[in-house]
Amino acid sequence: MATSEQIAELFEKLEIERSAMLVTLEGMSDEQAEHRPPEGEGEAGWSVKEQVVHLAGMDRSYRGWVRRAIAEDSPNVSDGRTPNIPLDIPFEQAHDADLASLVAQMQGEREETLELARTFTPEQFDRTARTQIFGELTVLQWLRSYYRHDRMHHAQMLGEVSDYEPQYAPGQQEPPLQRD
Repeated sequence: MATSEQIAELFEKLEIERSAMLVTLEGMSDEQAEHRPPEGEGEAGWSVKEQVVHLAGMDRSYRGWVRRAIAEDSPNVSDGRTPNIPLDIPFEQAHDADLASLVAQMQGEREETLELARTFTPEQFDRTARTQIFGELTVLQWLRSYYRHDRMHHAQMLGEVSDYEPQYAPGQQEPPLQRD
Protein backbone atom coordinates (compact mmCIF):
# COMPACT_ATOMS: atom_id res chain seq x y z
CA MET A 1 0.00 0.00 0.00
CA ALA A 2 1.20 3.51 -0.77
CA THR A 3 2.59 5.15 2.35
CA SER A 4 1.66 8.58 3.64
CA GLU A 5 5.27 9.63 2.94
CA GLN A 6 5.02 8.53 -0.71
CA ILE A 7 1.74 10.37 -1.13
CA ALA A 8 3.09 13.53 0.50
CA GLU A 9 6.19 13.34 -1.71
CA LEU A 10 3.96 13.01 -4.78
CA PHE A 11 2.07 16.21 -4.01
CA GLU A 12 5.30 18.02 -3.12
CA LYS A 13 6.99 17.08 -6.40
CA LEU A 14 3.87 17.95 -8.41
CA GLU A 15 4.04 21.43 -6.87
CA ILE A 16 7.80 21.86 -7.27
CA GLU A 17 7.98 20.86 -10.93
CA ARG A 18 4.91 22.84 -12.00
CA SER A 19 5.99 25.93 -10.04
CA ALA A 20 9.41 25.92 -11.70
CA MET A 21 7.75 25.73 -15.11
CA LEU A 22 5.36 28.56 -14.27
CA VAL A 23 8.27 30.82 -13.32
CA THR A 24 9.77 30.20 -16.77
CA LEU A 25 6.44 30.86 -18.49
CA GLU A 26 5.81 34.10 -16.55
CA GLY A 27 8.80 35.77 -18.15
CA MET A 28 7.99 34.68 -21.70
CA SER A 29 6.37 36.75 -24.42
CA ASP A 30 3.80 35.34 -26.83
CA GLU A 31 6.35 35.73 -29.63
CA GLN A 32 8.96 33.73 -27.73
CA ALA A 33 6.35 31.09 -26.87
CA GLU A 34 5.52 30.59 -30.56
CA HIS A 35 9.09 29.85 -31.65
CA ARG A 36 9.58 26.32 -32.92
CA PRO A 37 13.14 24.97 -32.80
CA PRO A 38 14.01 24.54 -36.49
CA GLU A 39 16.17 21.49 -35.79
CA GLY A 40 13.54 19.77 -33.66
CA GLU A 41 11.55 16.78 -34.80
CA GLY A 42 8.31 15.59 -33.20
CA GLU A 43 7.85 16.99 -29.72
CA ALA A 44 11.34 18.49 -29.87
CA GLY A 45 10.03 20.78 -32.61
CA TRP A 46 7.05 22.07 -30.66
CA SER A 47 6.75 25.65 -29.54
CA VAL A 48 6.24 26.47 -25.86
CA LYS A 49 2.56 27.21 -26.57
CA GLU A 50 2.16 23.79 -28.15
CA GLN A 51 3.86 22.15 -25.17
CA VAL A 52 1.55 23.97 -22.74
CA VAL A 53 -1.53 22.69 -24.62
CA HIS A 54 -0.02 19.20 -24.75
CA LEU A 55 0.51 19.26 -20.97
CA ALA A 56 -3.10 20.31 -20.41
CA GLY A 57 -4.31 17.50 -22.64
CA MET A 58 -2.03 14.97 -20.96
CA ASP A 59 -3.44 15.93 -17.58
CA ARG A 60 -6.95 15.35 -18.89
CA SER A 61 -6.14 12.05 -20.63
CA TYR A 62 -4.19 10.53 -17.76
CA ARG A 63 -6.85 11.68 -15.29
CA GLY A 64 -9.37 9.64 -17.26
CA TRP A 65 -7.07 6.63 -17.05
CA VAL A 66 -6.63 7.10 -13.30
CA ARG A 67 -10.41 7.31 -12.85
CA ARG A 68 -10.76 4.02 -14.67
CA ALA A 69 -8.05 2.44 -12.50
CA ILE A 70 -10.06 3.42 -9.43
CA ALA A 71 -13.38 2.20 -10.85
CA GLU A 72 -12.30 -0.97 -12.68
CA ASP A 73 -9.97 -3.87 -11.99
CA SER A 74 -6.75 -3.20 -13.91
CA PRO A 75 -8.39 -1.82 -17.06
CA ASN A 76 -6.61 -1.65 -20.39
CA VAL A 77 -7.01 2.08 -20.93
CA SER A 78 -5.71 1.73 -24.49
CA ASP A 79 -9.05 0.16 -25.39
CA GLY A 80 -10.60 3.42 -26.62
CA ARG A 81 -13.26 3.42 -23.91
CA THR A 82 -11.84 6.34 -21.93
CA PRO A 83 -13.70 9.50 -22.98
CA ASN A 84 -11.53 11.90 -24.96
CA ILE A 85 -12.98 15.31 -24.15
CA PRO A 86 -11.34 18.02 -26.28
CA LEU A 87 -9.70 20.98 -24.60
CA ASP A 88 -11.24 24.44 -25.01
CA ILE A 89 -8.06 25.48 -26.83
CA PRO A 90 -6.77 22.44 -28.75
CA PHE A 91 -3.22 21.85 -29.93
CA GLU A 92 -3.97 23.02 -33.48
CA GLN A 93 -5.07 26.43 -32.13
CA ALA A 94 -2.18 26.97 -29.72
CA HIS A 95 -0.74 29.87 -31.70
CA ASP A 96 -4.16 31.53 -32.03
CA ALA A 97 -4.34 32.03 -28.25
CA ASP A 98 -2.23 34.13 -25.91
CA LEU A 99 0.17 32.34 -23.59
CA ALA A 100 -1.71 33.46 -20.48
CA SER A 101 -4.89 31.73 -21.69
CA LEU A 102 -2.98 28.54 -22.47
CA VAL A 103 -1.31 28.55 -19.06
CA ALA A 104 -4.71 29.10 -17.40
CA GLN A 105 -6.09 26.10 -19.30
CA MET A 106 -3.08 23.98 -18.27
CA GLN A 107 -3.42 25.04 -14.65
CA GLY A 108 -7.15 24.37 -14.63
CA GLU A 109 -6.51 20.81 -15.77
CA ARG A 110 -3.87 20.33 -13.08
CA GLU A 111 -6.21 21.65 -10.40
CA GLU A 112 -8.81 19.06 -11.42
CA THR A 113 -6.14 16.35 -11.23
CA LEU A 114 -5.03 17.47 -7.76
CA GLU A 115 -8.62 17.66 -6.50
CA LEU A 116 -9.21 14.11 -7.71
CA ALA A 117 -5.96 12.75 -6.28
CA ARG A 118 -6.69 14.30 -2.88
CA THR A 119 -9.80 12.11 -2.62
CA PHE A 120 -7.88 8.83 -2.91
CA THR A 121 -7.25 6.52 0.01
CA PRO A 122 -3.76 5.00 0.34
CA GLU A 123 -5.17 1.73 -1.04
CA GLN A 124 -6.49 3.47 -4.14
CA PHE A 125 -3.00 4.69 -5.03
CA ASP A 126 -2.15 1.00 -5.56
CA ARG A 127 -4.94 0.39 -8.09
CA THR A 128 -3.62 -0.27 -11.59
CA ALA A 129 -4.34 0.51 -15.22
CA ARG A 130 -2.37 -0.58 -18.24
CA THR A 131 -1.60 0.75 -21.66
CA GLN A 132 0.03 -0.93 -24.57
CA ILE A 133 2.86 1.58 -24.62
CA PHE A 134 3.62 1.91 -20.87
CA GLY A 135 2.46 -1.43 -19.51
CA GLU A 136 0.78 -1.70 -16.11
CA LEU A 137 1.19 1.17 -13.67
CA THR A 138 -0.31 1.94 -10.29
CA VAL A 139 -2.29 5.12 -9.75
CA LEU A 140 0.70 6.43 -7.79
CA GLN A 141 2.97 5.73 -10.77
CA TRP A 142 0.55 7.42 -13.18
CA LEU A 143 0.44 10.49 -10.96
CA ARG A 144 4.23 10.53 -10.62
CA SER A 145 4.44 10.62 -14.40
CA TYR A 146 2.78 14.05 -14.31
CA TYR A 147 5.67 15.78 -12.55
CA ARG A 148 8.23 13.88 -14.59
CA HIS A 149 6.46 14.91 -17.78
CA ASP A 150 6.42 18.52 -16.52
CA ARG A 151 10.16 18.31 -15.87
CA MET A 152 10.80 16.93 -19.35
CA HIS A 153 8.85 19.69 -21.10
CA HIS A 154 10.22 22.39 -18.83
CA ALA A 155 13.74 21.44 -19.90
CA GLN A 156 12.59 21.58 -23.51
CA MET A 157 11.16 25.08 -22.95
CA LEU A 158 14.56 26.14 -21.63
CA GLY A 159 16.34 24.60 -24.63
CA GLU A 160 17.93 21.96 -22.41
CA VAL A 161 18.06 18.18 -22.52
CA SER A 162 15.82 16.62 -19.90
CA ASP A 163 17.14 14.20 -17.31
CA TYR A 164 13.86 12.30 -17.66
CA GLU A 165 13.10 9.80 -20.42
CA PRO A 166 9.73 8.04 -20.42
CA GLN A 167 9.93 4.32 -19.74
CA TYR A 168 8.01 2.22 -22.24
CA ALA A 169 6.79 -1.33 -21.84
CA PRO A 170 9.18 -4.03 -23.09
CA GLY A 171 9.15 -4.20 -26.87
CA GLN A 172 7.48 -0.78 -27.20
CA GLN A 173 8.95 2.31 -28.72
CA GLU A 174 8.00 5.94 -28.38
CA PRO A 175 4.31 6.33 -29.20
CA PRO A 176 3.06 8.45 -32.08
CA LEU A 177 2.81 12.12 -31.22
CA GLN A 178 0.10 12.84 -28.70
CA ARG A 179 -0.87 16.43 -29.18
CA ASP A 180 -3.54 16.72 -26.54
